[in-house]
Amino acid sequence: MGIDQGTTGTTVLLLDGEWNLAAQAHKEHRQYYPRPGWVEHDPEEILRQVTEAACEVMKKAGALAKEVQCIGIDNQGETVVVWDKETGKPVYPAIVWQDRRTAAWVEQLKDGERKIIREKTGLHADAYFGATKIRWILNTVEGARTRAEEGKLLAGPLDAWFLWNMTGGRVFATDYSTASRTMLFNIHEKKWDEDLLKLFDIPVNILPAIRCTAGDYGSACLEGADGQEACIPITGNIVDQQAALFGQACLEEGMAKTTYGTGCFMLMNTGTRPVYSESGLLTSVAWKLKEDEMRFELDGGIYVAGSVITWMKNKMNLIESAEETNQLAVSVPDTAGVYFVPAMTGLAAPYWDPYARGMLIGITPGTEKAHIVRAALESIAYQVKDILELMEKDSGIKIKTMRADGGIASNDFLMQFQADILGIPVDVPVISETTALGAAYIAAYGIGQFNELSEIESNWKLKKRYLPRIDENQRKRLMARWHRAVERAKGWIEEDENQETKQ
Repeated sequence: MGIDQGTTGTTVLLLDGEWNLAAQAHKEHRQYYPRPGWVEHDPEEILRQVTEAACEVMKKAGALAKEVQCIGIDNQGETVVVWDKETGKPVYPAIVWQDRRTAAWVEQLKDGERKIIREKTGLHADAYFGATKIRWILNTVEGARTRAEEGKLLAGPLDAWFLWNMTGGRVFATDYSTASRTMLFNIHEKKWDEDLLKLFDIPVNILPAIRCTAGDYGSACLEGADGQEACIPITGNIVDQQAALFGQACLEEGMAKTTYGTGCFMLMNTGTRPVYSESGLLTSVAWKLKEDEMRFELDGGIYVAGSVITWMKNKMNLIESAEETNQLAVSVPDTAGVYFVPAMTGLAAPYWDPYARGMLIGITPGTEKAHIVRAALESIAYQVKDILELMEKDSGIKIKTMRADGGIASNDFLMQFQADILGIPVDVPVISETTALGAAYIAAYGIGQFNELSEIESNWKLKKRYLPRIDENQRKRLMARWHRAVERAKGWIEEDENQETKQ
Protein backbone atom coordinates (compact mmCIF):
# COMPACT_ATOMS: atom_id res chain seq x y z
CA MET A 1 0.00 0.00 0.00
CA GLY A 2 1.24 3.44 -0.97
CA ILE A 3 -0.22 6.48 0.80
CA ASP A 4 0.36 9.84 -0.84
CA GLN A 5 -0.70 12.61 1.51
CA GLY A 6 -0.71 15.71 -0.69
CA THR A 7 -1.68 19.36 -0.51
CA THR A 8 -5.30 19.02 -1.58
CA GLY A 9 -6.00 15.40 -0.72
CA THR A 10 -4.84 11.90 0.07
CA THR A 11 -4.41 9.20 -2.59
CA VAL A 12 -3.93 5.56 -1.65
CA LEU A 13 -2.88 2.78 -4.04
CA LEU A 14 -3.00 -0.95 -3.43
CA LEU A 15 -0.69 -2.94 -5.73
CA ASP A 16 -0.93 -6.66 -6.44
CA GLY A 17 1.92 -9.17 -6.55
CA GLU A 18 2.77 -8.17 -10.14
CA TRP A 19 2.79 -4.46 -9.24
CA ASN A 20 -0.39 -3.78 -11.16
CA LEU A 21 -2.93 -1.40 -9.65
CA ALA A 22 -5.47 -3.40 -7.64
CA ALA A 23 -7.44 -0.42 -6.31
CA GLN A 24 -7.21 3.30 -5.70
CA ALA A 25 -8.93 5.65 -3.25
CA HIS A 26 -8.85 9.42 -2.89
CA LYS A 27 -10.06 11.87 -0.25
CA GLU A 28 -9.95 15.65 -0.54
CA HIS A 29 -9.51 17.90 2.47
CA ARG A 30 -10.37 21.54 3.01
CA GLN A 31 -8.00 24.43 2.36
CA TYR A 32 -8.06 27.39 4.75
CA TYR A 33 -6.90 30.89 3.79
CA PRO A 34 -7.29 33.03 6.95
CA ARG A 35 -5.34 35.96 5.46
CA PRO A 36 -3.79 36.77 2.08
CA GLY A 37 -0.69 34.61 1.68
CA TRP A 38 -1.65 32.32 4.58
CA VAL A 39 -2.53 28.66 3.91
CA GLU A 40 -3.60 26.16 6.59
CA HIS A 41 -4.92 22.60 6.93
CA ASP A 42 -6.74 20.79 9.72
CA PRO A 43 -4.25 18.03 10.71
CA GLU A 44 -6.97 15.97 12.42
CA GLU A 45 -9.11 16.00 9.27
CA ILE A 46 -6.15 14.84 7.18
CA LEU A 47 -5.32 12.07 9.66
CA ARG A 48 -8.91 10.78 9.47
CA GLN A 49 -8.78 10.79 5.70
CA VAL A 50 -5.48 8.90 5.59
CA THR A 51 -7.05 6.14 7.68
CA GLU A 52 -10.37 6.19 5.81
CA ALA A 53 -8.71 6.06 2.38
CA ALA A 54 -6.45 3.19 3.47
CA CYS A 55 -9.47 1.18 4.63
CA GLU A 56 -11.48 2.12 1.54
CA VAL A 57 -8.80 0.93 -0.88
CA MET A 58 -8.77 -2.51 0.79
CA LYS A 59 -12.56 -2.73 0.52
CA LYS A 60 -12.42 -1.80 -3.18
CA ALA A 61 -9.82 -4.51 -3.83
CA GLY A 62 -11.56 -7.07 -1.62
CA ALA A 63 -8.34 -7.36 0.40
CA LEU A 64 -8.09 -8.39 4.03
CA ALA A 65 -5.91 -6.20 6.21
CA LYS A 66 -3.79 -9.22 7.14
CA GLU A 67 -3.03 -9.75 3.42
CA VAL A 68 -1.39 -6.34 3.04
CA GLN A 69 2.32 -6.87 3.48
CA CYS A 70 3.45 -3.30 4.09
CA ILE A 71 2.59 0.40 3.95
CA GLY A 72 4.66 3.27 2.60
CA ILE A 73 3.72 6.88 3.33
CA ASP A 74 4.79 10.09 1.69
CA ASN A 75 4.08 13.56 3.01
CA GLN A 76 3.92 17.24 2.02
CA GLY A 77 7.45 17.84 3.34
CA GLU A 78 7.46 21.51 4.29
CA THR A 79 4.00 21.54 5.94
CA VAL A 80 4.31 21.39 9.73
CA VAL A 81 2.18 20.74 12.78
CA VAL A 82 2.75 21.24 16.53
CA TRP A 83 0.72 19.20 19.01
CA ASP A 84 0.32 18.47 22.71
CA LYS A 85 2.11 15.29 23.79
CA GLU A 86 -0.52 14.44 26.43
CA THR A 87 -3.80 15.29 24.70
CA GLY A 88 -2.64 14.59 21.15
CA LYS A 89 -4.38 17.79 20.00
CA PRO A 90 -2.72 20.26 17.64
CA VAL A 91 -2.05 23.64 19.25
CA TYR A 92 -2.59 25.36 15.89
CA PRO A 93 -3.66 24.27 12.38
CA ALA A 94 -0.98 22.78 10.12
CA ILE A 95 0.85 25.58 8.29
CA VAL A 96 1.15 24.58 4.64
CA TRP A 97 4.26 24.77 2.46
CA GLN A 98 2.59 27.45 0.32
CA ASP A 99 2.15 29.76 3.31
CA ARG A 100 4.08 33.07 3.15
CA ARG A 101 3.38 34.55 6.61
CA THR A 102 7.04 34.32 7.67
CA ALA A 103 8.47 35.86 4.49
CA ALA A 104 9.14 39.26 6.07
CA TRP A 105 10.97 37.65 9.01
CA VAL A 106 13.15 35.65 6.60
CA GLU A 107 14.00 38.87 4.78
CA GLN A 108 15.60 40.14 8.02
CA LEU A 109 18.15 37.32 8.18
CA LYS A 110 21.72 38.51 7.85
CA ASP A 111 23.90 37.45 4.95
CA GLY A 112 26.04 35.32 7.26
CA GLU A 113 22.97 33.51 8.59
CA ARG A 114 21.74 32.86 5.05
CA LYS A 115 25.16 31.45 4.14
CA ILE A 116 25.11 29.08 7.13
CA ILE A 117 21.63 27.84 6.18
CA ARG A 118 22.75 27.27 2.60
CA GLU A 119 25.98 25.44 3.48
CA LYS A 120 24.47 23.21 6.15
CA THR A 121 21.09 22.37 4.62
CA GLY A 122 21.48 22.86 0.86
CA LEU A 123 18.40 25.09 0.98
CA HIS A 124 17.92 28.80 0.45
CA ALA A 125 16.47 30.72 3.37
CA ASP A 126 12.77 30.97 2.57
CA ALA A 127 9.36 30.91 4.24
CA TYR A 128 8.64 27.77 2.17
CA PHE A 129 10.42 25.51 4.66
CA GLY A 130 9.25 24.17 8.01
CA ALA A 131 11.62 25.87 10.48
CA THR A 132 10.12 29.36 10.26
CA LYS A 133 6.60 27.92 10.51
CA ILE A 134 7.40 26.01 13.73
CA ARG A 135 9.08 29.13 15.12
CA TRP A 136 5.99 31.20 14.29
CA ILE A 137 3.67 28.78 16.12
CA LEU A 138 5.90 28.70 19.21
CA ASN A 139 6.09 32.49 19.28
CA THR A 140 2.45 33.19 18.46
CA VAL A 141 0.27 30.59 20.22
CA GLU A 142 -0.16 31.57 23.86
CA GLY A 143 2.00 29.42 26.15
CA ALA A 144 3.38 27.31 23.30
CA ARG A 145 7.04 28.23 23.75
CA THR A 146 6.95 27.55 27.50
CA ARG A 147 5.22 24.21 26.98
CA ALA A 148 7.73 23.28 24.27
CA GLU A 149 10.69 24.04 26.55
CA GLU A 150 9.04 21.92 29.26
CA GLY A 151 8.83 18.99 26.81
CA LYS A 152 5.03 19.05 26.62
CA LEU A 153 4.79 19.62 22.87
CA LEU A 154 5.86 17.71 19.78
CA ALA A 155 6.51 19.27 16.40
CA GLY A 156 7.54 18.28 12.94
CA PRO A 157 6.54 17.66 9.34
CA LEU A 158 3.19 15.93 8.78
CA ASP A 159 4.79 12.47 8.55
CA ALA A 160 5.75 12.68 12.23
CA TRP A 161 2.12 13.52 13.07
CA PHE A 162 0.77 10.59 11.03
CA LEU A 163 3.23 8.05 12.40
CA TRP A 164 2.75 9.14 16.00
CA ASN A 165 -1.02 8.77 15.67
CA MET A 166 -1.12 5.64 13.49
CA THR A 167 1.20 3.76 15.85
CA GLY A 168 -0.59 4.87 19.00
CA GLY A 169 2.23 7.20 20.04
CA ARG A 170 4.89 4.49 19.82
CA VAL A 171 6.80 6.03 16.89
CA PHE A 172 7.74 9.70 16.72
CA ALA A 173 10.00 9.89 13.69
CA THR A 174 10.69 11.36 10.28
CA ASP A 175 13.05 10.20 7.53
CA TYR A 176 16.20 11.80 6.12
CA SER A 177 14.49 13.15 3.01
CA THR A 178 11.71 14.87 4.97
CA ALA A 179 14.13 16.20 7.58
CA SER A 180 16.13 17.80 4.78
CA ARG A 181 13.10 19.99 3.93
CA THR A 182 12.86 21.66 7.35
CA MET A 183 15.89 24.02 7.15
CA LEU A 184 17.08 22.44 10.42
CA PHE A 185 18.87 19.32 9.12
CA ASN A 186 22.61 19.23 8.43
CA ILE A 187 22.98 17.16 5.25
CA HIS A 188 26.69 16.60 5.91
CA GLU A 189 26.52 15.55 9.57
CA LYS A 190 23.13 13.82 9.03
CA LYS A 191 21.44 15.25 12.11
CA TRP A 192 19.46 18.19 13.47
CA ASP A 193 21.93 21.08 13.52
CA GLU A 194 22.62 22.87 16.81
CA ASP A 195 23.45 26.21 15.17
CA LEU A 196 20.24 26.19 13.14
CA LEU A 197 18.12 25.17 16.12
CA LYS A 198 19.57 28.15 17.97
CA LEU A 199 19.01 30.49 15.01
CA PHE A 200 15.32 29.53 14.75
CA ASP A 201 14.94 29.15 18.52
CA ILE A 202 13.48 25.65 18.33
CA PRO A 203 14.13 23.13 21.17
CA VAL A 204 15.52 19.87 19.77
CA ASN A 205 13.43 17.83 22.24
CA ILE A 206 10.21 18.63 20.35
CA LEU A 207 11.53 17.29 17.03
CA PRO A 208 11.17 13.68 15.78
CA ALA A 209 13.94 11.09 15.54
CA ILE A 210 15.42 10.74 12.06
CA ARG A 211 15.33 7.26 10.48
CA CYS A 212 16.24 5.65 7.18
CA THR A 213 13.66 6.09 4.43
CA ALA A 214 13.08 2.33 4.22
CA GLY A 215 12.79 0.46 7.51
CA ASP A 216 10.71 -0.06 10.63
CA TYR A 217 8.19 2.69 11.42
CA GLY A 218 5.91 0.55 13.58
CA SER A 219 2.50 -0.77 12.54
CA ALA A 220 -0.90 0.71 11.76
CA CYS A 221 -4.01 -1.22 12.74
CA LEU A 222 -6.53 -0.87 9.92
CA GLU A 223 -9.80 -2.48 8.90
CA GLY A 224 -9.84 -4.62 5.76
CA ALA A 225 -12.60 -5.63 3.33
CA ASP A 226 -14.11 -8.10 5.82
CA GLY A 227 -14.37 -5.52 8.58
CA GLN A 228 -11.59 -7.21 10.55
CA GLU A 229 -8.62 -5.22 11.83
CA ALA A 230 -4.98 -6.22 11.45
CA CYS A 231 -1.72 -4.44 12.19
CA ILE A 232 0.17 -3.69 8.96
CA PRO A 233 3.89 -2.84 9.09
CA ILE A 234 4.85 0.68 7.98
CA THR A 235 8.22 0.15 6.30
CA GLY A 236 8.59 3.22 4.10
CA ASN A 237 8.44 6.95 4.85
CA ILE A 238 9.56 9.66 2.43
CA VAL A 239 8.80 13.23 1.37
CA ASP A 240 6.38 13.50 -1.55
CA GLN A 241 8.57 14.71 -4.42
CA GLN A 242 11.34 12.26 -3.64
CA ALA A 243 8.67 9.54 -3.55
CA ALA A 244 7.69 10.53 -7.09
CA LEU A 245 11.36 10.44 -8.17
CA PHE A 246 11.56 6.89 -6.79
CA GLY A 247 8.19 5.94 -8.30
CA GLN A 248 9.37 7.17 -11.70
CA ALA A 249 12.38 4.84 -11.32
CA CYS A 250 14.79 7.78 -11.63
CA LEU A 251 17.32 5.76 -9.69
CA GLU A 252 20.48 6.66 -11.61
CA GLU A 253 22.44 9.89 -11.51
CA GLY A 254 21.16 12.38 -14.09
CA MET A 255 17.62 11.02 -14.37
CA ALA A 256 14.85 13.59 -13.82
CA LYS A 257 11.12 13.82 -13.35
CA THR A 258 8.53 16.57 -13.06
CA THR A 259 5.41 16.13 -10.94
CA TYR A 260 2.42 18.24 -11.99
CA GLY A 261 0.19 18.62 -8.97
CA THR A 262 -1.00 21.60 -6.93
CA GLY A 263 2.52 22.88 -7.41
CA CYS A 264 5.04 21.60 -9.91
CA PHE A 265 8.34 20.01 -8.90
CA MET A 266 11.30 18.94 -10.99
CA LEU A 267 13.89 16.71 -9.35
CA MET A 268 17.16 15.31 -10.67
CA ASN A 269 18.96 12.40 -9.05
CA THR A 270 22.55 13.58 -8.40
CA GLY A 271 23.74 10.32 -6.85
CA THR A 272 25.90 10.33 -3.73
CA ARG A 273 27.06 13.93 -4.18
CA PRO A 274 25.12 17.01 -3.08
CA VAL A 275 25.19 19.46 -6.02
CA TYR A 276 25.03 23.09 -4.86
CA SER A 277 23.19 25.40 -7.23
CA GLU A 278 24.27 28.95 -7.96
CA SER A 279 20.97 29.59 -9.66
CA GLY A 280 18.38 29.31 -6.91
CA LEU A 281 17.72 25.55 -7.02
CA LEU A 282 17.66 23.44 -3.88
CA THR A 283 19.90 20.61 -2.73
CA SER A 284 18.15 17.96 -0.66
CA VAL A 285 18.34 14.33 0.42
CA ALA A 286 16.61 12.04 -2.08
CA TRP A 287 16.55 8.99 0.22
CA LYS A 288 18.62 6.83 2.50
CA LEU A 289 17.70 3.17 2.07
CA LYS A 290 18.46 1.14 5.14
CA GLU A 291 22.17 1.64 5.80
CA ASP A 292 23.05 2.39 2.18
CA GLU A 293 24.72 5.65 1.25
CA MET A 294 22.57 8.75 1.26
CA ARG A 295 21.39 9.83 -2.20
CA PHE A 296 20.87 13.47 -3.12
CA GLU A 297 18.73 15.41 -5.57
CA LEU A 298 18.58 18.84 -7.14
CA ASP A 299 15.16 20.38 -6.81
CA GLY A 300 13.25 23.17 -8.52
CA GLY A 301 9.80 23.92 -7.16
CA ILE A 302 6.92 25.90 -8.66
CA TYR A 303 4.30 27.07 -6.20
CA VAL A 304 1.36 27.24 -8.60
CA ALA A 305 0.64 24.61 -11.27
CA GLY A 306 -2.57 22.57 -10.99
CA SER A 307 -3.88 25.12 -8.50
CA VAL A 308 -4.15 27.68 -11.32
CA ILE A 309 -6.70 25.34 -12.94
CA THR A 310 -8.57 25.13 -9.62
CA TRP A 311 -8.49 28.93 -9.42
CA MET A 312 -9.91 29.30 -12.95
CA LYS A 313 -12.69 26.86 -12.06
CA ASN A 314 -13.64 27.83 -8.50
CA LYS A 315 -12.80 31.52 -8.32
CA MET A 316 -13.11 32.86 -11.87
CA ASN A 317 -15.72 30.47 -13.32
CA LEU A 318 -13.78 30.29 -16.58
CA ILE A 319 -14.14 26.51 -16.76
CA GLU A 320 -16.46 23.88 -15.31
CA SER A 321 -13.88 21.10 -15.07
CA ALA A 322 -10.13 20.56 -15.35
CA GLU A 323 -10.69 18.39 -18.43
CA GLU A 324 -12.20 21.38 -20.23
CA THR A 325 -8.82 23.18 -20.24
CA ASN A 326 -7.42 20.80 -22.85
CA GLN A 327 -10.33 21.40 -25.23
CA LEU A 328 -10.15 25.18 -24.83
CA ALA A 329 -6.36 25.31 -25.26
CA VAL A 330 -6.40 23.46 -28.58
CA SER A 331 -9.37 25.49 -29.88
CA VAL A 332 -7.04 28.44 -30.56
CA PRO A 333 -3.70 28.34 -32.44
CA ASP A 334 -1.86 30.31 -29.73
CA THR A 335 -2.51 32.73 -26.84
CA ALA A 336 -2.75 35.77 -29.16
CA GLY A 337 0.04 37.39 -27.16
CA VAL A 338 -1.46 36.78 -23.71
CA TYR A 339 0.89 35.65 -20.92
CA PHE A 340 -0.17 34.48 -17.47
CA VAL A 341 2.31 34.66 -14.56
CA PRO A 342 0.66 32.53 -11.82
CA ALA A 343 2.52 34.05 -8.85
CA MET A 344 -0.48 33.87 -6.51
CA THR A 345 1.77 33.03 -3.54
CA GLY A 346 5.04 34.46 -4.82
CA LEU A 347 7.58 32.94 -7.18
CA ALA A 348 9.74 29.97 -6.25
CA ALA A 349 12.84 28.73 -8.12
CA PRO A 350 14.70 30.35 -9.74
CA TYR A 351 13.31 33.76 -8.72
CA TRP A 352 12.59 33.31 -4.97
CA ASP A 353 10.43 36.40 -4.79
CA PRO A 354 7.77 36.11 -2.04
CA TYR A 355 6.36 39.53 -3.01
CA ALA A 356 5.59 38.66 -6.64
CA ARG A 357 1.90 38.31 -7.45
CA GLY A 358 -0.11 36.81 -10.30
CA MET A 359 -0.46 38.77 -13.50
CA LEU A 360 -2.26 38.50 -16.84
CA ILE A 361 -0.66 40.63 -19.55
CA GLY A 362 -1.11 41.12 -23.30
CA ILE A 363 -4.90 41.49 -23.21
CA THR A 364 -6.48 43.06 -26.31
CA PRO A 365 -10.09 43.48 -27.53
CA GLY A 366 -9.65 40.14 -29.29
CA THR A 367 -8.71 38.19 -26.15
CA GLU A 368 -11.03 35.25 -25.48
CA LYS A 369 -11.48 32.81 -22.62
CA ALA A 370 -9.57 30.14 -24.58
CA HIS A 371 -6.52 32.43 -24.83
CA ILE A 372 -6.46 32.94 -21.06
CA VAL A 373 -6.87 29.23 -20.33
CA ARG A 374 -4.15 28.33 -22.82
CA ALA A 375 -1.83 30.99 -21.33
CA ALA A 376 -2.41 29.53 -17.86
CA LEU A 377 -1.40 26.03 -19.04
CA GLU A 378 1.58 27.38 -20.95
CA SER A 379 2.77 29.21 -17.81
CA ILE A 380 3.34 25.85 -16.13
CA ALA A 381 5.53 24.64 -19.00
CA TYR A 382 7.53 27.88 -19.09
CA GLN A 383 8.35 27.58 -15.39
CA VAL A 384 9.52 23.99 -15.88
CA LYS A 385 11.76 25.13 -18.75
CA ASP A 386 13.34 27.78 -16.48
CA ILE A 387 14.22 25.10 -13.95
CA LEU A 388 15.52 22.56 -16.48
CA GLU A 389 18.00 25.05 -17.92
CA LEU A 390 19.36 25.90 -14.47
CA MET A 391 19.49 22.26 -13.43
CA GLU A 392 21.60 21.33 -16.45
CA LYS A 393 23.88 24.30 -15.87
CA ASP A 394 24.47 23.61 -12.16
CA SER A 395 24.87 19.83 -12.45
CA GLY A 396 26.79 19.76 -15.71
CA ILE A 397 24.43 16.96 -16.80
CA LYS A 398 22.29 17.15 -19.94
CA ILE A 399 18.76 15.89 -19.34
CA LYS A 400 17.77 13.68 -22.27
CA THR A 401 14.19 12.83 -21.32
CA MET A 402 11.72 14.19 -18.80
CA ARG A 403 9.46 11.76 -16.99
CA ALA A 404 6.14 13.42 -16.08
CA ASP A 405 3.51 12.46 -13.53
CA GLY A 406 0.77 13.94 -11.37
CA GLY A 407 -2.85 14.83 -11.98
CA ILE A 408 -2.41 17.27 -14.86
CA ALA A 409 0.10 15.06 -16.67
CA SER A 410 -3.06 13.64 -18.26
CA ASN A 411 -3.56 16.96 -20.10
CA ASP A 412 -2.44 16.24 -23.68
CA PHE A 413 -2.05 19.89 -24.62
CA LEU A 414 0.16 20.67 -21.62
CA MET A 415 2.39 17.62 -22.11
CA GLN A 416 2.83 18.36 -25.82
CA PHE A 417 3.60 22.03 -25.16
CA GLN A 418 6.00 20.94 -22.41
CA ALA A 419 7.92 18.77 -24.88
CA ASP A 420 7.88 21.65 -27.38
CA ILE A 421 9.28 24.18 -24.94
CA LEU A 422 11.84 21.79 -23.38
CA GLY A 423 13.06 20.46 -26.71
CA ILE A 424 13.27 16.90 -25.37
CA PRO A 425 10.81 13.99 -25.14
CA VAL A 426 8.32 13.95 -22.25
CA ASP A 427 7.36 10.47 -21.05
CA VAL A 428 4.17 9.74 -19.10
CA PRO A 429 3.99 6.34 -17.35
CA VAL A 430 1.08 3.91 -17.14
CA ILE A 431 0.60 4.61 -13.42
CA SER A 432 0.51 8.41 -13.19
CA GLU A 433 0.13 8.41 -9.39
CA THR A 434 3.86 7.81 -9.08
CA THR A 435 4.13 9.53 -5.71
CA ALA A 436 2.00 6.89 -3.97
CA LEU A 437 3.68 4.24 -6.13
CA GLY A 438 7.10 5.42 -4.96
CA ALA A 439 5.98 5.20 -1.34
CA ALA A 440 4.84 1.60 -1.97
CA TYR A 441 8.16 0.75 -3.65
CA ILE A 442 10.07 2.15 -0.67
CA ALA A 443 7.95 0.08 1.72
CA ALA A 444 8.51 -3.08 -0.33
CA TYR A 445 12.25 -2.41 -0.30
CA GLY A 446 12.02 -1.91 3.46
CA ILE A 447 10.66 -5.43 4.01
CA GLY A 448 13.08 -7.04 1.57
CA GLN A 449 10.76 -7.66 -1.40
CA PHE A 450 13.37 -6.01 -3.61
CA ASN A 451 17.04 -6.80 -3.31
CA GLU A 452 18.25 -4.54 -6.13
CA LEU A 453 16.96 -1.20 -7.36
CA SER A 454 17.13 -2.54 -10.91
CA GLU A 455 14.12 -4.72 -10.05
CA ILE A 456 12.11 -1.54 -9.45
CA GLU A 457 13.37 0.05 -12.66
CA SER A 458 12.14 -2.93 -14.70
CA ASN A 459 8.59 -2.28 -13.40
CA TRP A 460 8.37 1.18 -15.01
CA LYS A 461 5.96 1.18 -17.98
CA LEU A 462 5.55 3.93 -20.61
CA LYS A 463 2.01 5.05 -21.48
CA LYS A 464 2.73 7.90 -23.92
CA ARG A 465 5.76 9.78 -25.27
CA TYR A 466 5.46 13.40 -26.45
CA LEU A 467 8.10 14.59 -28.95
CA PRO A 468 9.01 18.28 -29.59
CA ARG A 469 7.32 19.83 -32.64
CA ILE A 470 8.71 23.39 -32.72
CA ASP A 471 12.18 24.65 -33.64
CA GLU A 472 14.74 26.32 -31.39
CA ASN A 473 14.10 29.83 -32.72
CA GLN A 474 10.41 29.67 -31.88
CA ARG A 475 11.25 28.22 -28.47
CA LYS A 476 13.57 31.15 -27.72
CA ARG A 477 11.00 33.73 -28.80
CA LEU A 478 8.34 32.27 -26.54
CA MET A 479 10.69 32.08 -23.55
CA ALA A 480 11.92 35.67 -24.06
CA ARG A 481 8.35 36.96 -23.88
CA TRP A 482 7.68 34.83 -20.81
CA HIS A 483 10.69 36.34 -19.04
CA ARG A 484 9.49 39.86 -19.87
CA ALA A 485 6.14 39.04 -18.26
CA VAL A 486 7.80 37.60 -15.13
CA GLU A 487 9.85 40.80 -14.65
CA ARG A 488 6.62 42.80 -14.51
CA ALA A 489 5.13 40.53 -11.84
CA LYS A 490 8.12 40.52 -9.49
CA GLY A 491 8.10 42.57 -6.27
CA TRP A 492 4.46 43.63 -6.67
CA ILE A 493 3.68 43.60 -2.92
CA GLU A 494 5.86 45.96 -0.91
CA GLU A 495 7.59 44.66 2.20
CA ASP A 496 5.89 47.22 4.44
CA GLU A 497 2.55 45.58 3.68
CA ASN A 498 3.78 42.49 5.56
CA GLN A 499 4.96 44.16 8.78
CA GLU A 500 2.57 42.13 10.95
CA THR A 501 4.48 38.94 10.10
CA LYS A 502 7.82 40.23 11.41
CA GLN A 503 7.74 38.45 14.75
